Amino acid sequence: MSDIIASKGANSDNKGSKNEMEKDDLSSNKTELFINRELSLLKFNHRVLQLALDESLPLLERMKFIFICSSNLDEFFEVRVSGLKQKVLRQSGYSEADGLEPEEILSKIHTICHDLVEETYRVFNDVLLPLLSQEHIHFSRRSEWTEQQSAWVAQLFHSEVMPVLSPIGLDLAHPFPQLINKSLHFIIELDGKDAFGRDSGLAVVHMPRSLPRIFKIPGDISGEGDHFVLLSAIIHTHASALFPGMSVKGCYQFRLTRDSDLWVDEEEVEDLATALKTKLKKRDFGASVRLEVADNCPQHIQDFLLQKCQLEPHELYQTNGPVNLNRLFQFLGLVTRPDLSFKPFAPNIPAPLRRGRLIFDALKQKDILLFHPYDSFQPVIDFVKAAAADPDVLAIKQTFYRSGNNSEMVRALLNAARSGKEVTAVVELRARFDEQGNIEVATQLQDAGAQVVYGVIGHKTHAKMVMIVRREGNKLVRYVHLGTGNYHSGTAKLYTDMGLMTADSVIGEDVHKVFQQLTGMGKAIKLSKLLQSPFTLHKRMRDFIEREVTNAKAGKAARIILKMNSLTDRRLINALYLASKAGVKIDLIIRGICCLRPGVPGISENIRVLSIVGRFLEHTRIFYFYNDAKEDLYCSSADWMERNLYKRVEVCFPIEDPKKRQWVIKYGLLAHIDDNVAAWELQEDGEYQKMSPQPDETKRAAQTLLLQERNQL
Repeated sequence: MSDIIASKGANSDNKGSKNEMEKDDLSSNKTELFINRELSLLKFNHRVLQLALDESLPLLERMKFIFICSSNLDEFFEVRVSGLKQKVLRQSGYSEADGLEPEEILSKIHTICHDLVEETYRVFNDVLLPLLSQEHIHFSRRSEWTEQQSAWVAQLFHSEVMPVLSPIGLDLAHPFPQLINKSLHFIIELDGKDAFGRDSGLAVVHMPRSLPRIFKIPGDISGEGDHFVLLSAIIHTHASALFPGMSVKGCYQFRLTRDSDLWVDEEEVEDLATALKTKLKKRDFGASVRLEVADNCPQHIQDFLLQKCQLEPHELYQTNGPVNLNRLFQFLGLVTRPDLSFKPFAPNIPAPLRRGRLIFDALKQKDILLFHPYDSFQPVIDFVKAAAADPDVLAIKQTFYRSGNNSEMVRALLNAARSGKEVTAVVELRARFDEQGNIEVATQLQDAGAQVVYGVIGHKTHAKMVMIVRREGNKLVRYVHLGTGNYHSGTAKLYTDMGLMTADSVIGEDVHKVFQQLTGMGKAIKLSKLLQSPFTLHKRMRDFIEREVTNAKAGKAARIILKMNSLTDRRLINALYLASKAGVKIDLIIRGICCLRPGVPGISENIRVLSIVGRFLEHTRIFYFYNDAKEDLYCSSADWMERNLYKRVEVCFPIEDPKKRQWVIKYGLLAHIDDNVAAWELQEDGEYQKMSPQPDETKRAAQTLLLQERNQL
């Protein structure tokens, strides 16, 4: 496509070679050329928070981004911070590509996170709550309750809250309880003696997760608009009822975050599912990594909690408001104000499927390419459902990384297995925070008669594949779906992803071979069209980059465009630096972590890095190489991270049809490169600068464009 071709490369007389490139591995020992991955991830969370300040977005959507920011930070501490603390304890001497050691990274993390938490609550309290009040949506404070409202709260406490609470007075017989990960607690300061003469002065009350964190006041006593009461306000008001005859001097929220990253020694266990079930029972009680307390909590109680949680002062975070904003997500479902939310849209159904044709007949005519959520995910579900119901279908094979509860696809496979079809499910039990759900899916499928395997020891199965084997006349035909995202109908509405449905016999044979590897044993099998981690994906990506370098040095046009969630792999970053030096024009659309530093004179001047943060989570992985006008375009389940390239089973599939290839280039890549509304550009110093249109420029937002043109996709 001529409008994306870069200018011809410099040094056209120097054709170079692979050996010369290897010698010119300029960045391997230059730590200043790499951005720390943990700090880069925190910058992404900061960009999410900025959406809560974006006045162009509907108000309830801005609230949603506050909650997402809180949830992201929870996972960051549970996984990334806990991992760094483990490295410090092991004294491994490990350092990242940027040269920072774990202690240094942790120090920077806490400085950034304290500022991030403070800013989050400032936006929540000083910006969003007043705007909600203007819309007659109120978070009612105790001091604002009317007599009727106070009576309603009292009745709610005594009938719905108090019966499920078990306050624990702290003394020799009742030591400090083992706190559940991320669970809300109150520490209560008491005065006086109880019926047994005890006067420890402190008690802890755990809030069961069955209790909502927010309640809506009934309309007949709330007055105009919607009024909500936080569980924390209810507990503060009625804490004395939990300790009859004693005086409550103070009541303070707190929450402990623990290490939640499960680790199983796969070489030592005989049954991975059983081992994970055991580990899951212990997840809520991992090592402490963060303590959150209400900012009105006195210093002596903060010190007491830190001592009991075995944390240092810098690991304590004060919150000016409800601890764990993420649990307020339910608030959005209690407000009926469509004018304050994104306007709903109907996802597109591809033309070949609009007329009710059998999906297999449609695929025999041509491939179908889907771009979710602009295109509906329903055709993928219908693909599996049709296979389950079709008497000519003999076998269905599918990978599951995250499928969600009550999945239509799982139900279709259950029906297929019960009807006697050969059903094989590769269920990845180690999908972080989805382990329990995946164990349940695996159990259901096994009980229905499906063959269930858990992938390959040491390598998570992250590939997204469905293969259907159908008898047509005297031959067997394979139909395949390959995707960049999970088989989860919920996330398909919120994440951008691409999927290819095809009857291409070569791709079908490749997918068959990958399933053989996953379910059986043997040497790596050569694939014809697909690239696969951990065998060929990294090498071929490096080869494609080096080919652009060769073309640039020969004076030919050279261009690379890559879209992914994260870029951390040092060897591929080195290759991109070398390509930039050779004159290859490179555009990177990296939503989250980016360890590459653009704009460094003489190194990465030809590399531009953008991050799109908007209504949908950008999740598509697309790799484009100009290849002297022959244009190679691939979509993949893999980011360019070490774990994806070396420790996971991933697939990367070509988009070969010329029209579909140009379609992906236009909508999947160029629309995002041209975005001047939702895009942030990474600077040489590691900071991100928000893009904005110039006075004479038209506003261009990729996600808005795709919503407007979804029926043309």
